[in-house]
Amino acid sequence: MKALRWHGPKDLRLEHIEEPTALPGKVKIKVEWCGICGSDLHEYTAGPIFIPAGDPHPITGESAPVVMGHEFSGRVVEAGEGVTRVQAGDRVVVEPIYACGKCEACRKGRYNLCENMGFLGLAGGGGGFSEYVTAEEYMVHKIPDSLSYEQGALVEPSAVALHAVRQSKLKVGDKAAVFGAGPIGLLVIEALKASGAAEIYAVELSPERKAKAAELGAIVLDPKEFDVVAELHARTNGGVDVAYEVTGVPPVLTQALESTNIGGELMIVSIFEKEAPIMPNRIVMKERSVNGIIGYRDVFPAVISLMEQGYFPAEKLVTKRIELDQVLEEGFETLLKEKNQVKILVKAE
Repeated sequence: MKALRWHGPKDLRLEHIEEPTALPGKVKIKVEWCGICGSDLHEYTAGPIFIPAGDPHPITGESAPVVMGHEFSGRVVEAGEGVTRVQAGDRVVVEPIYACGKCEACRKGRYNLCENMGFLGLAGGGGGFSEYVTAEEYMVHKIPDSLSYEQGALVEPSAVALHAVRQSKLKVGDKAAVFGAGPIGLLVIEALKASGAAEIYAVELSPERKAKAAELGAIVLDPKEFDVVAELHARTNGGVDVAYEVTGVPPVLTQALESTNIGGELMIVSIFEKEAPIMPNRIVMKERSVNGIIGYRDVFPAVISLMEQGYFPAEKLVTKRIELDQVLEEGFETLLKEKNQVKILVKAE
């Protein structure tokens, strides 16, 4: 079958590899759609970050080259021995976190913080940029017929956004700011709406992404037009309750922190490629707090339920659909060159 494999930075190859089989405890899935994630782009331009390029990953036992893609939906074509939760024909999405189940974080139920945490599609085990993939039974979640496969491909990134809002101090009626209206930032806006935020501000430069944020109901501020920190303080009578940093750009981290009110919170959602200093007094003198999330845990069912209610709409968030043969030039390279793109979905053949 065809599969996109990471060999090194700027070295992704669409190759023919052996089609996987459903071993005991595993589910074989015919991939329908797979989204290109920001972390995929980071691996492409500056990896390895999550990809095991030297020693094999302790859970998968694999190292590069690995098949990429972890935001995908598909149809079960085979259930391995012992699998009881799904059967052939089921429409599914995959929660792609590998966890050891033994470390302190796993024992506390925080499996996304596992000492050896990895992602299917980054740490080995196959990936969604292929025709077929197998996944452990515990990773697989059924989706209702009312949700399209395209919508299903947005469950994984939407889970990141919902987890970020759930882990923050946001309460119903609070005011929030989202710094960066890329794919995850836009999904955070949706998660904030679902969580009852009274005012949602989006700080963004791209005209197309500003338009998307406004379409989703956010109040848009352009840093070229405003001192966004001063503007947010003026509009919210002292600052937002929670600011979500979703750019990975060091100077924005300070802006996001300073946009919060007394006792406010900065929630870091993005992955940074380099250090981002913060002056501690900016936290101390206002008794602010700084938090961060990685991935998600125990939120896929909630995301699927919210999607049934109309949240995280694919029709507003997907800006391009391509074939697997086009994934490099029309996918990865396009996302690097065209900042107007939000979410590109890849159709498995």
